[in-house]
Amino acid sequence: MNVRRSAAALAAVGVLAAAAPATAAGPSPSPKVTVPSGLYGKGDPTYDAVWRQSLTLLAQRTLGYRPATEAVDWLTGQQCANGSFTAFRAAPAKPCDAKAKADTNSTAAAVQALAATGGHGGAVTKAVNWLKSVQNEDGGWSYYPGDPSDTNSTSVVIGALSAAGSDPADVRTSGKSPYDALPAWSIPCDQDGGGALAYQPDKKSELRANADATAAGLLGALGKGFVAEAGKAPAKDACAGAGHLTREQVADNAGAYLAAVVTKTGHLQSTLPGAKDQPDFGNTADAVVALAADGRTEPAKKAYAWLEKNAGQWATQSGPAAYAQLILAAHAIGEQPGDFDGTSLVSSLNALGPAPHMDSGEHKAASEKEDSKTGVWWTVGVCLVAGIGIGFLISGRKKRQP
Repeated sequence: MNVRRSAAALAAVGVLAAAAPATAAGPSPSPKVTVPSGLYGKGDPTYDAVWRQSLTLLAQRTLGYRPATEAVDWLTGQQCANGSFTAFRAAPAKPCDAKAKADTNSTAAAVQALAATGGHGGAVTKAVNWLKSVQNEDGGWSYYPGDPSDTNSTSVVIGALSAAGSDPADVRTSGKSPYDALPAWSIPCDQDGGGALAYQPDKKSELRANADATAAGLLGALGKGFVAEAGKAPAKDACAGAGHLTREQVADNAGAYLAAVVTKTGHLQSTLPGAKDQPDFGNTADAVVALAADGRTEPAKKAYAWLEKNAGQWATQSGPAAYAQLILAAHAIGEQPGDFDGTSLVSSLNALGPAPHMDSGEHKAASEKEDSKTGVWWTVGVCLVAGIGIGFLISGRKKRQP
């Protein structure tokens, strides 16, 4: 939702957050790493290149754009021969080796993006087959193959399977699917943080509520990926159920927990080191998508309204993944990303890489829809007709327990 976030990347972000938690945006550009043509954003691509590119392409497709061929080709060129993706391959012409550590999150994000852009069925199939090959015996996935499963990784893979046309319930190891894994991380209603999901059990085998994992797990339990629309109202408004929960109960309880949190403050709090009492913009955007998908539109809209007032600077500093997360949040609740407190998320994102294209018919429909609400898309349409190219966080999918 999900997310929607390598260990090294989070370590770097954690250091930055400790120094300046209000504005941490990820590793600074490195003079040793060149940002390749076709990749969105100018920040160091070492830790999040595939992730941010995938979210960007998804956001553009959600808006009706056809991503630039150069941008899509860059992403497909990152795939290893076995179907997996790493966070970033600086020399994609060279075969992947032990130094190129494949991870499930980058691979699953790329699957969702390539499935959305179309025309890359072979790459999607190879990636999905690799994901299936590294499924753990509990039915879930870890960030790096061979590690214990976690809520975030399991959920982003569920989204990839759904996007690729596979039913996650049918993807099994030792007889267990990812829907069998998720309940193990759901905190019982009568305990502290009841209804939330943990990232993993801690060193004492205890579950601790993790808002990021809860948003990701909610989407996973619903069988959804990064792109979601408003769903039906939940069966229960509050945490309910005991014993081994169904995936529907996991979703309902996670939604109740997130709704209660954002109803109080309008946003989620960061759990990064040194970020005491700091809001978590990216995970709040993910929570908007998850809550909307669970049919909890009111708290989703409240969180989006908070983002609209407070997340502009964060998005500017963080780059393409942040703009994409906000666009996906707007999509989930039917808001118009062309007017985000006076700023166009669309043009801001598109400006960070190769300009996408839109068929005239699709653009006309989008323009008319948005013009009826804000008038912003009329301006965008004029710019497109005039031939002006409109340019369109690491999500934290691998969260350590605080």
